[in-house]
Order: sequence, then structure tokens, then C-alpha cells
Amino acid sequence: MQGKGLITIVAIVLGLICLNELLPTWYASKIESQIEAANGNEKEIKRLKEDTLHLGFTDLYYSKAKDKEMKLGLDLKGGINVLLEINQRDLVSDLTNYSTNPVLIEALNRTDEVQKNSSKSYIDNFFVEFDAVNKAKGANLKLADPEIFGNTNLSEIKFNTTDDQVKSIVKKRIDLSVGTAFEVIRTRIDKLGAIQPNVQRVPGTARISVEMPGMKDIDKVKKMLQTSAKLQFWEIQQIPEVAPYFQTITTTIAAKGDSMGVAKNVNFMNLLQLDKLKTNGVASVKLSDTATVNKILNSKVAQSARPANIKYTQFMWGYKPEATDKNSLVLYAIRGNITQKAPVDGAVETANISYDELGRVVVDMQMDSKGAKDWKTLTEKNVGKPVAVTLDNRVYTAPNVVGAIPNGRTQISGNFSQDEAKELVDVLGAGKLPAGAKVVQATQVGPSLGQESIDAGVVSFAIAFLIIIVYIIFYYGGAGVYAVIAMIINLFYIFGIMDSGDFTLTLPGIAGIVLTMAMAVDTNVIIYERTKEELFAGKSIFEAYKDGFKHALNAIIDGHLTTLLTAVVLFFFGTGPIKGFALTLMIGVVMTLFTSVALSRVMIFSRLEKGKGLSVWTAPTKNLFRNTWIDFIGKRKIAYIVSLVLTIISLISIFTNGFRYGIDFTGGRNYVVRFDKPVNAEDIERKLVPFFKTEDGKNSSVEVKTFGNDNQLKISTDYLINDESLRADQTVEQKLFEGLKGDLSSSTTLADFKSADKGNTGIVSSEKVGPTVADDIKSHGILAVVAALGGIFIYILFRFRKWQFSLGAVIALFHDAIIILGAYSLLHRIMPFNMEINQDFVAAILTVLGYSINDTVIIFDRIREYLREKKSSTLAGLFDDSISSTLGRTFNTTFTVLLVILAIFIFGGDNLRGFMFALLIGIGFGAYSSVFIASAIAYDFLKTGKEEEVHGRTTTNKEVISSK
Repeated sequence: MQGKGLITIVAIVLGLICLNELLPTWYASKIESQIEAANGNEKEIKRLKEDTLHLGFTDLYYSKAKDKEMKLGLDLKGGINVLLEINQRDLVSDLTNYSTNPVLIEALNRTDEVQKNSSKSYIDNFFVEFDAVNKAKGANLKLADPEIFGNTNLSEIKFNTTDDQVKSIVKKRIDLSVGTAFEVIRTRIDKLGAIQPNVQRVPGTARISVEMPGMKDIDKVKKMLQTSAKLQFWEIQQIPEVAPYFQTITTTIAAKGDSMGVAKNVNFMNLLQLDKLKTNGVASVKLSDTATVNKILNSKVAQSARPANIKYTQFMWGYKPEATDKNSLVLYAIRGNITQKAPVDGAVETANISYDELGRVVVDMQMDSKGAKDWKTLTEKNVGKPVAVTLDNRVYTAPNVVGAIPNGRTQISGNFSQDEAKELVDVLGAGKLPAGAKVVQATQVGPSLGQESIDAGVVSFAIAFLIIIVYIIFYYGGAGVYAVIAMIINLFYIFGIMDSGDFTLTLPGIAGIVLTMAMAVDTNVIIYERTKEELFAGKSIFEAYKDGFKHALNAIIDGHLTTLLTAVVLFFFGTGPIKGFALTLMIGVVMTLFTSVALSRVMIFSRLEKGKGLSVWTAPTKNLFRNTWIDFIGKRKIAYIVSLVLTIISLISIFTNGFRYGIDFTGGRNYVVRFDKPVNAEDIERKLVPFFKTEDGKNSSVEVKTFGNDNQLKISTDYLINDESLRADQTVEQKLFEGLKGDLSSSTTLADFKSADKGNTGIVSSEKVGPTVADDIKSHGILAVVAALGGIFIYILFRFRKWQFSLGAVIALFHDAIIILGAYSLLHRIMPFNMEINQDFVAAILTVLGYSINDTVIIFDRIREYLREKKSSTLAGLFDDSISSTLGRTFNTTFTVLLVILAIFIFGGDNLRGFMFALLIGIGFGAYSSVFIASAIAYDFLKTGKEEEVHGRTTTNKEVISSK
């Protein structure tokens, strides 16, 4: 056999590489099991961590093995994932030197609105809006104008620089700024002490993806990552300047309270508690009243009532309650300006924890040269007056200036604890972000849920693997044993390659690996079915296997390439776990080709060349499908009617019943909450609704569904989803806790509730998706489906040289997609598991398309072969012969894949059930459509007007022909 030596060498080298990569994972897991068994024995634990395993070719010890072990995703290990978006408006404003040109301001405002429903980058939308506003106002401004980008911040731009050149320069600077933000974020994560963090820029956007397995405190993580570390110093306005305005608001509420979002009997002056004020602020407000005060001050009525002296004033809250009053927060009036640029806005060169003369924790800082110069000017100007030190619109301290500070040294005293001071020092020490950052998507999975996912994944994997082994050996006998050996080697390679590439294994990734096993079975089925045909034709065992591999190769390559095309589309258009699924599928496709075709061939022919036989069937399966022949073409009209009825039912349901959309398509928050007793979802929903009221007093949407067991709920809401601040997240969690308090364990605190672990009641996982991210996910999902269909059409056209085949394939795929959509529309209110339309569903649709086209390609390949060999006197007979001759492969592959999917559906855990249900429907209908729709459509468009229909075998001259 040609190439036998090369294939063997590649297999051995690849195996050694994978073994070397997987050993650290095995060793780290082994030591951790022993540590757990040590039951807190510190001496034994220390010995285990310092122990070394000498293997001759390498030494293994725990700390190094832990660093090199396979990465597990959040759904398997627990942890936190956030998607940060750098505020590009801030970047643009900075590059324009905070210009107040009305054309610029309007263009920025319009860009903010457009961006909410756009997948284009912010800067591209800005350039479009700037041109539109510029033209509408007849301003004839150039981008190089000094009031736009032609300023000292962009020295490379001259007055005669063209707009296209300016656009290129600005885009590069923004990209550099996002790169700077990426490095700052990565430094901060190192300070958080996360194990195996994964930090990546999202190409083509100003977004940074951060994944931290094992982390629990999501508030701490968000705060650390969102803080800009841009320390600012402002002048302060005090009570005499703002008191008249407060009095005006108090009077206005009595007349227009409804339009301000509060009751008319609210006494604003009482909320401010001026008699309790002991600082340089303008109010001391109870924590419970801060939201009301914010609502009043930010209302349009209050904004329009501002007198000239506080037109640009910014009202900011203190960082935390004062030590003298822990139930109130101080409100400060910051003297702003038209640009709202701080008088001192410099980065910190060094920051250290220190103590003042009373022993209180403070933070000492040294500013950079620019900040030191501006700080000196500000302090000289305000001797005897207060100034505020702010970080991300929070006032940390507001002392009176005793004298000018010339050297850039200053001190923040904010009633810190040691941990709070350390967090601030870490943030300042990591450097400042070039602009503010906001969390537009966040996922938190508790460690207990992660372990449950691992257990469910392992169980489903083991059952699926066992099913495949038993079935393929039962059906193909000795040849099946070689298929199983190739499949085990395939799995070893997949895990080894994932580990060596530092890829992350997720629960959908495990599903992808299990489906890869089914695909490996499909490959062997194609080979063995062709081998059986050759044996039945009278060839020797050696020649039968030789021709079986030869004739199966085209069909295998076509099927694998279409699946690979689907996986590539998924990888580029998917996000998060879907990328994990696509990645394992891509690796699996390539490795299946190597192990099930090349390596399996080497093993089989090594046996045959020694004169040993190798059965390709067992007694019960030898003649299955051998003499089966069905007049598919003659019955195609029945199939058309069945499919038309199902399609109409699906479309009616889609347009009348609609879908349940997931938050990654609509934006919102999901919480999986566990209780210590069974709870009723409808009762819980009724209890929660009153807690989620918007500013106009209307209830925000809240949906509660049982998730898995009857003591676990999935709660979804879009309350405050447009507010991407940490405070909004905390507000939603607080309201959720208050609404569920009566059904939780009496000992559950808010802190326990927010991060439930084993044995605790509360949130075991949470997810937040902002509206802009939801729009991107939705548009990417649509693009992915369109790209997959387009790619498949072109590939089929290229391979089969007839557009009729491409048309039949694509119509069949549309048919499958509509049936799945219809099933989800009809059943989403009935089924006891999640049936949301989300990115997982898009992945399922694309996976179904990949497997359906695989089935279709096998049939088309046989039709092409029979056309080339002129095996039939009529086209209809040729199609019937082709489909009938591939029935064994179609049944075996479909049956095996459905068994595997069913195993994952039953045992794979709640997170995968909706995904697997789509695959169950899709794979079943995919096999049906390949036979009854794709082939029939291709036939109807290929036949001539005089074509005769055939109702019998054509290759054995037992046909009965009737004219149309």
C-alpha cells in the first residue's frame, strides 16, 4: 500500500505530541484528587504539591502541570466572562480635543443612536453621520478643520489633509487606543490573581473579551475592569450656589412630579437632609433615596430649570458612605464647563497604600508631569476652597486646599478598608484606560453548576461512545473493531490538539466531539457499505476493500468539506461557546479524515496483506438493505404534499405564534436560581413583577421558567438593560433578592444569594447581554446562515457541475430550517426545557445544514457515478437506483447520529437540551429531505419534457413503463 510508512510516521509523531500535551492535565487532576482526599492535612498537601514525577523524557510537578493543563470553559469549571466595550465616543471626543462644534456634537449624538442598531464600527458610523450633518447644515467643514481633528492631539493632520487621509489616521489612532486598553485590562487581570485567564480583542470592534475560570466575585471583576483609572480633580460648588435651584425643584415637583417620574407629594428638600451634612457636599441622602434623587435631577424638567450658574454642573455621589453615617451618601456639585473636561486629568505614575496621622488607610499618589503641572495651577487658584478628587464619576475625597501643591503628590482618603485601598492601588498602578469601558455582556457560572455540567458531559459522552461501539461492531463485525480503534485514536488526537493549541474545552465543545464521533462512524459506514457491494459483486476480500476505499473517497471528501464549511462559518460568525463547538468540529473533521480513512486503511491492509480475513458484516446484518429497492421518484409527489403541509403549518405558527427569543437576540439578563425546595414558576413570576418597574411606573418584562429540576428557575428580565453600569447590575440583583426572599432559606444573605455554591440557595449562573451586542449576535446569526447556504450552493455547483443539484440541495436545506423553526414556534410554550431562539439555536441550524448536505452529497455522488457509467436507461430509474443503493449508509448514519444526540439530550444537562432537540428534529428531517426533496427537485429540473417515469428496477430490466 502506497504511503503506508508516511501515514504511520505521522500517526506516531502526532500521538507523541498529544501524549506530551495531555500528561500535565492527567497529572494535575491526579494530584488534585489526592489533595481532596487529604482532608485539609496541610503537611500532606504541601508534600503533594512539591512532589515530582520522573518519566525519563520529562518531569512533572504540580505547579507546572497546572499551568499547562487543558483549559476548561466557564460552563465546565465555573467563573466569569465579560465583554468590555471601550467608549468610542470618548475616544473621538479626545481626538477632537473636546470640541464643542455643533456639527460635531450633533454627529456624535446621531452616531450614538445609530450604533444601537448597527453592526458597523462606531467610527465608520460617525463619518457617515458627520457627512450627513455637515451637508444638511451647509457647514462645509473638513475633517482636518481645527474644530474637528486638526488639533494638537493629532499633529500629523494638517489643514490640507484630505478627508480620506484623516479617516485613515483617526481609525489607526482609535485602534491603537483600544490596543492600549487591552494591555491595561490584561495587567489588571494579572493583579486579580485569575488562573488561566483568557483575554482577547474582538477583531474589527472596540471590544475586549475576558474569561476568568474559577473567579466568583463578579462585582469586583466588573469594577476592576470598568474603572478607567482616569483620576480627575474638579472645583466644587457648595450649598449657597445650588440651594436656590433645589428650592425651585421642590416647588416644581408639586406641580409636575408625574413628568419627573415621582409623586407630587415628594419633598425634595427632606430627601437632601441638609441638616446632616458635615462635608463639602450639597446633600446627605439616604441610600434608599439615591435612586429617587437621581431620577429627579436627571429629568428633563429639572435639567431645563437650571439657572446659568449651574448649567454645566455635574452632580456626583461620594465613593461610599461616610464613617459617621453609614446609611447615607453625600452628593457633590462639581463645577463643570461646556466641554466637561476636568481642570486636572492626569495619569498616576505611582500609587501606594499609606496611613494618615490618625492611622486611617489612605492612598498616596504621584502624578505624571502634565497632571502635576495642572494640579499646581488648580491648587494655587483654590487655596482655602474645596476641590474634589474623582475616579469614574465618584468623589473619593473633597478636602479644602491648604496651599499650592507643586510636585504632583497628593493623597486620597476615602474611609477605605485595607482591601478597598489595595483594589484602588492595583487599578491605578495598572495604568489608565484611554476611555471609559462598559460591560456589554457578562456571564457568571457557579463552581457547583460547572461541576454538574462536567458530570453531565462525561455521562453523555460515555453513553454516546458506548452506543457507537456496540452498534458499529454489531453491524460490521471485525471491520467495526477497526473503526472503533480509529475512533479512539481520533478522540486522543482531538483532545491533544486542543490542549497543544491552548484552546478552551466547553460543554458545546464536548457536544461537538460527540458529533465528530458520529461523523467518524459515517465515514466508516460509507467505506464498509461500498466494500460490501464489491464483495457481493464477487471480488476477493483484498480487492473489495481496495475498491471500497477508492469508490468511497469522493463521497467522504465531499461530505467532510461541506461539514467543514459549516464549522468555519460557525467559528467566524459565532461567539463564546459556539466558537468552541465550531472549533472542535473543525479539528474533528480533519482528524476523522486522517484516522478513519488514512490510518484505518493502513491498519486494515496490514492485516489483509498477512493473508488474514476481515469480516464487514455479521450474520444478522449481512443482507440488510441488499435487495431493497424503492420507487422514490414515483412517490415524490406524495413527499411534496407532506412537505408542503408541514411547511405551511410551520409558517402559520411562525407568523401567529412567534418565538421565544433568548436574551442574546433581544438584550436582557438571565439568572438561574436554585432553591432548597420545589417552587412554582408562575407564582414566582407574579411575586417578581412588582419589583421591576420602570421610571414611568410601568412593569418591565419578567419571565420565569422551570430550568431542569423543579427547585431551579430561569429568570429573565430586560429591566435597566440600557444602563450598563455596575450599579444597575447590583440594583437588579437586589430587587431579585427582595422578590425571592420569601422562598429562599431564611439564612440566605444577599452576598450568599449572588454567588450560590454547593448546598446554598441563590444564583448559580447569570448572563447579561446589552442591546448592541444582541443586535450584533442576531445579525451575525443571519449572516452565518446565509453564508453557509451560499457556500454550500457554490460548492455543490463546483463539484457536480449542474445547477439543478445545487438548487435541490439548497431547497432541501431551506425545508429543514423551516421545519425546525416551525417546531420551535409550535412547542416553545409546551416543552419542559429551553426552546429559545438564540445563538445556540443558530449553531444547531447550521449543524443540521452541514449533516443534511452530507446526506445529500452521498446520494448525489452515487447519481453522478451512475450517470457517468450510464447504469440506467431512464433518468428516473437512475435516481431510484442511486437512492436505493445508498439506503444502508443513510439508515446507519442517521440512526447512529440520532442515538448519539438522544444520549446527549437525555444525559447532557439542561443547557444542551434545546440545542439537541433542534438537532434531533433536523437530523431526522435532513435524512428525509435528502432522499425525498433534494433528489426529487434535482430530478424534476434535470428531466426533459418527454421523460418517462419508472416504476421498477432499471438495471435488471424488470421495469414497467407508463407514459406521462
